[in-house]
Amino acid sequence: MLEVYKVNFFDSLFSDVRAIRQNVFIEEQGVDSSKEQDKFEEEAVHYLLRYNNNNVGAARRRATDNGIKLERFAILREYRGRGMGKKLVEEVLKDVEDSKEQIYLHAQIQVVDFYANSNFVKEGELFKESGISHYKMTFKVP
Repeated sequence: MLEVYKVNFFDSLFSDVRAIRQNVFIEEQGVDSSKEQDKFEEEAVHYLLRYNNNNVGAARRRATDNGIKLERFAILREYRGRGMGKKLVEEVLKDVEDSKEQIYLHAQIQVVDFYANSNFVKEGELFKESGISHYKMTFKVP
């Protein structure tokens, strides 16, 4: 069973969100922990994805001057390629689909096609964020 929980910074489940991000971004991808954890943790809405009561994914969203930014999508390696990332994106989008603001994200180059399949469109040039190549992608309502 696949379940998505909305979590805030002060919720006890936030430690589960942090553990997934620690595993994927810091341990697997080598992102500096000072860049992965930032000043936006308290204001962001966080998501925890569970599969059969196991924590398998996390994400967050927050308001910015440019619209609503979706961030920190992470699925544990052993659960990738099973539709769980798509479910997580769909759940986050449900929460912001009625927004009049731009919905965007910074996609790591290896997952640009994944986000394109969820109606995100590449904009601009390739750039580096935390040493990883990204494209800005904007959500286009289907």
